[in-house]
Amino acid sequence: MDAGALLPQGDPSTASKPGGRGGWPAALFLIAVEFVERVGFYGVNGNLIMYLTGPLGLSTAAAASSVNAWAGTVSMLPLLGALAADSWIGRYRAVVAAGILYLLVAPVHNSSENDRQSFGMLTASSMVPTPTACQDATETCSPPASPARTAFFYATIYLVALAQGFHKPNAQALGADQFSTSAPDGVASRSSFFNWLHFSMSWGYIVAVVALSYVQDNVGWAAGFGASWAMMLVSLSVFLLGTRMYRAERPRDRRALARLTKTFAATARACIDWILCRRGTMDDERLTTPKEQEGKRVLLKLLPIWMTSVVYGMVIAQVSTLFTKQGSTMDRRIGGLVLPPAALQSFTGLAIIASVPLYDRLCVPLARRFTGHPSGITMLQRIDAGMAIASVAMAVAALVEATRLHAARDAGLVDRPQLSLWWMVPQYVLIGLADVFTVIGLEEFFYSQVPEALRSVGLALCLSAMGVGSYASGMLVSATDWATRRTGESWFSENLNRAHLDYFYWALAGVAALEVLVFLYLAKGYVYTNRCEFVDTIDDTEYLIEMLV
Repeated sequence: MDAGALLPQGDPSTASKPGGRGGWPAALFLIAVEFVERVGFYGVNGNLIMYLTGPLGLSTAAAASSVNAWAGTVSMLPLLGALAADSWIGRYRAVVAAGILYLLVAPVHNSSENDRQSFGMLTASSMVPTPTACQDATETCSPPASPARTAFFYATIYLVALAQGFHKPNAQALGADQFSTSAPDGVASRSSFFNWLHFSMSWGYIVAVVALSYVQDNVGWAAGFGASWAMMLVSLSVFLLGTRMYRAERPRDRRALARLTKTFAATARACIDWILCRRGTMDDERLTTPKEQEGKRVLLKLLPIWMTSVVYGMVIAQVSTLFTKQGSTMDRRIGGLVLPPAALQSFTGLAIIASVPLYDRLCVPLARRFTGHPSGITMLQRIDAGMAIASVAMAVAALVEATRLHAARDAGLVDRPQLSLWWMVPQYVLIGLADVFTVIGLEEFFYSQVPEALRSVGLALCLSAMGVGSYASGMLVSATDWATRRTGESWFSENLNRAHLDYFYWALAGVAALEVLVFLYLAKGYVYTNRCEFVDTIDDTEYLIEMLV
């Protein structure tokens, strides 16, 4: 199925023409698709650590490492989905394939109390009866699940990760494709699109972590995962309804995958030669085509930015892991209602929802008056500001956890929550603010700094930095757990009143602060590829003149 050919390069993407494709009407359709898809996805992701430490019976450290490994895979697989789209099937077909894969995770009939119900594989795995977990939120009490059930569950969530790998970079790139940068307001519209995309996705995030996590904790995991499956069905249906409106781009070069593989290999060799002070890189340059040399130069430019962004990925990995376990120890009663621990993540989404309109409609126009930049500030300045906020967020989380531990010890280490959930709100809000600057900025940056034919890959590179950050967080948790157990009580003790999450948070805050300084240094020397953007160096004017001439 063709979603429509790419408009001519000089013709703006707009719906102002009768029957025209693209522009804001098409982009709004894709924003709606992302909202529904996020509800379904975060219905699995948002409360996953509670499922692992509950029905599956994993320890806190093992569950956090497992979630980090899965989240890392979720963020790495977009490289595969983006390469497949940009070099083979196209972005439109990739999104459709992802929707089908979501649904094939998969209708399975399960007999329970003489009723036959059709759910996804996740739902079927969660319908297996498990012993009732203990009521103490500070400890993990469920016995481990059977190896067969555990293997089935992990196979299922990694299929979800594969579907996500095809959906996320291509749906977002397809949305940004609706705006031609040759149009007078194309750059500003594209930047605004990424802002409003995350506004919509944050609403989906909130609905998932509040409503679906409540269903999972109070009705049952099968009902919660079944609702996620239904949301994926709605998402695919809405996407297909907007087919005639999309300005979709067919793959320009079916050999892009092979050439990009060569480019990655050449870039890796160049990095090794630079580290070892070898002189063989000039010979390698003669053996590569001009396109491969250009790709190599682009990757070498982006590599330092990508590497420093990994630390930010380590920080935000805590939101769905240790923050959620920390929240399970708090007093979460609001009136007669007890909020699920994952529902605290909604404050991150609320912070994004409140900040995006202010940033897009107030901060950007105000900054534009002083800088003259179409987006108010450069993309790298925006990213670095978010990294600084993330470092503060981890420091605040450490202070809150230290306060909670003191309250628990003053009460004699009783297994009753001592602090209200409102103590944790600032750290979630700060992470939301950081995402508005860093995550949205990184997506726009990597989308704009790669060749047009590989823009899905550009977004996937951004996601892969978050994925490597999740892997690194998981390894750091495991290593810290092993080291602290050898010297006494683990920082991730099963009873969190005897753990030291605050020490771990302080370590991350220090690493994040160092990241801010390194990134600031790199941003000062970076020269943007797109001539529509300003550069961060003091030679801005000279560079732009050279580019235009």
